[in-house]
Amino acid sequence: MKRALSRCIPIRFFTSWLVLTVWIGIASLPAQAAGLQPGAHTGTLQGALYRIDIPANWNGDLVMLMHGYQPVGAPIKNPMRAADATSNFLGLGYAVAQSQYSSQGWAVGDAVVDNERLRRYFIHAFAQPAHTYIYGFSLGGMEVAASIEHYPHAYDGALITCGVTVSTPEMVARGLLTPLVAFDALIPGVLPDLTAPDSPPFIPAAVFDKALQAHPKEAAILSRRLETTSFSLYYMALREIEHRAGGMPVDNRNTVYRGFGDDDAFNRKVHRYTGSPAAMDYARRNVTLTGRIDIPLVMQWNTSDPTIPARFHSIYPEQVRAAGDSKWLTVLPPFGEGHCNFPAEQTVVQFNTLLDKVRAERH
Repeated sequence: MKRALSRCIPIRFFTSWLVLTVWIGIASLPAQAAGLQPGAHTGTLQGALYRIDIPANWNGDLVMLMHGYQPVGAPIKNPMRAADATSNFLGLGYAVAQSQYSSQGWAVGDAVVDNERLRRYFIHAFAQPAHTYIYGFSLGGMEVAASIEHYPHAYDGALITCGVTVSTPEMVARGLLTPLVAFDALIPGVLPDLTAPDSPPFIPAAVFDKALQAHPKEAAILSRRLETTSFSLYYMALREIEHRAGGMPVDNRNTVYRGFGDDDAFNRKVHRYTGSPAAMDYARRNVTLTGRIDIPLVMQWNTSDPTIPARFHSIYPEQVRAAGDSKWLTVLPPFGEGHCNFPAEQTVVQFNTLLDKVRAERH
């Protein structure tokens, strides 16, 4: 497939020193290849655990797999465990490489760099794949989109399922802060000040559930407008990004919220936060998507997903179309209930759809 390499415009968070760290990490590896023994190969690259699985019937192609959001402090298994979807690709004859990433939480910047380092390590230590594909789910969807925008020459095709394919600044503003300030405006007294140093990093879901049950009218407004009740997850993610960015990564002082009943009364109740310029710049760098792609991309979401509501599903496809790259994009109809709840056979359908698109492009 002929690639328009001139379209490879770096995403802003990929400064030259970050790219250099990938090359330095690979250059320091032993010269001899580890061989192509079937099975699991595990280790650590620049502080990130990795896992490479090679099936006995390897077809010569590679799938890079990017996992979803992992809360800071979640237990990490060493050696790294394979993501559930790994067996689907191995069963089709593909090698699978996946990084644990060098940090947890909203680790988008680290994830993209660690994944690229692992891809190059596979070539150095094992073999040059005939074709390389990239697959990501949940937050891994944003990381896949960022990867193919910056490294289109590295991949033949991409698959994103149940993905958070929304630029970090927009996701922080609309996906995290909006639900929290809406909850606080309609059901006050539960949430602390999100910028207070003594605010906890996590609030259990049971706390939100109890408040929603005690305020059914307000709960119905929130459910109808936001399509979710994942307030505990959103709170944890926002506080983690705030900690990572060194300040409040979003400013809602001039935001006008709509759809929560009496808009004027609602906006008077909303807690207003002043964003830190440095933290907001961090959010833009980690990461802002452009929609500019040069390889086939297949996307699919679940029918009812409380974590990534349907109001976010069309954002990246619309970016791709606005960039003039709609010929590369295939969005499959929603399938299944819950977040990332796809049976193994559906993952195979998704991947085979991508392979069909790639083969059509080659011919």
